[in-house]
Amino acid sequence: MTPVLPPPTRQGKVRDIYDLGDQLLLVTTDKISAFDYVLQSTIPHKGEVLTQLSLFWFNHLSDGENPIPNHLISSNINDLAEQYVPVANYLAGRFMLVKKAKPFPVECIVRGRLTPSLQDELSQNNTLHGVPIEKLTCGKSPDQVFPLFTPSTKAEVGDHDINISLDQMIDLVGADHTNQLRDLSIDIFKRAARHCASRDITLIDTKFEFGLIENSDGSSQITLIDEVLTPDSSRFQVVDSTGGSPNECFDKQFVRDWLLNDSGWSPDLGTAPPPLPAEIIKATSAKYIQAYERITGQPFVPAARQASQGDA
Repeated sequence: MTPVLPPPTRQGKVRDIYDLGDQLLLVTTDKISAFDYVLQSTIPHKGEVLTQLSLFWFNHLSDGENPIPNHLISSNINDLAEQYVPVANYLAGRFMLVKKAKPFPVECIVRGRLTPSLQDELSQNNTLHGVPIEKLTCGKSPDQVFPLFTPSTKAEVGDHDINISLDQMIDLVGADHTNQLRDLSIDIFKRAARHCASRDITLIDTKFEFGLIENSDGSSQITLIDEVLTPDSSRFQVVDSTGGSPNECFDKQFVRDWLLNDSGWSPDLGTAPPPLPAEIIKATSAKYIQAYERITGQPFVPAARQASQGDA
């Protein structure tokens, strides 16, 4: 049973956000969303997996010659404010204390390859999600610009993201920020794809969010925020040890496929999706945990089990 927390300042589809003055407390729940609906069912350990994977990637991307700045301050339970101590056992493993940022009103989507439906759209209409391909590639062939940057607006909960062209992104954030966000997104994607490949995983596509964080000297810095490279924000496929064809996915597409193919529900109905069956909930939880373990190379240990082992 989820403990009672203070009312969040605001809520995303799966995340509760608490304004602590000079920083934010992000709490990732076990909720899952699909087709712009927050489903009735929850997925055990999902919030911890998303948080722990984000922490892994923040650390991984901070290494090397060109570290990617991120908004993380702490995920240590000892750094929680006093009012959250009564619910510390619930928050353990699923929260981050982060710097406040001014988010850009776009989602920075990068595609390493196209899904079959997008391949069909491109071949038939020369568009991706309705956007003319030349408006995404500056006139180049798509084969010349993979990984391909395909931005969208960032909608409020319950609304639809809208895929936009680079010109439309410039209208929203300016030309300089558009170029910086595109280049940064592609750079992060390439770094992540190399790591995933070392784990026999193909990173199909992902979305990033960025914000501006003000420095002490009054300047501002583009910073990676929110979650990063998780099964909620990305599509991963396992490849066999010889580098052959993908043979298994582990991301939210598993739930989408069940809703579309087996539930009797359709997004066209205009009604909320049905609850997930117990076997789908269990299998989805296992896929999220598998994603964590394959990407990080470490076993997933729930925070509650870690605490009990520490008390033993």
